[in-house]
Amino acid sequence: MSFSAEDRALLDQVEEVEIETQPPGGPAHRTTIWTVVDGDDVFVRSYRGDHARWYRDALANPAVAIHANGHRIQATAIAASDPQSIERASAGYRRKYLGDPAAAAMVRAEVLSTTLRLEPA
Repeated sequence: MSFSAEDRALLDQVEEVEIETQPPGGPAHRTTIWTVVDGDDVFVRSYRGDHARWYRDALANPAVAIHANGHRIQATAIAASDPQSIERASAGYRRKYLGDPAAAAMVRAEVLSTTLRLEPA
């Protein structure tokens, strides 16, 4: 299952989004992150590795929402730890954020395991 073409286009075009996560039994919160789109797939990754609160919350409760340009897109976060997904996400970060010095942090070996694929909820 994939997001609508409109949602994918939005997530592909915006530079930053907010991911809304909610730990089990805790309050919801938002964190600014980057998304990349490759074909029908939407990927996110933590530049802070598994130390990022939003990432830990998404693993504990995969029901998340992405806020972009006034739109709220409900999603399910799924670990994408297979080499093909990791490389597709990395290529997406290199392509989308070409020239941004922060892009290098998104493709470091120590953060690759935090790659998540988002699917529509």
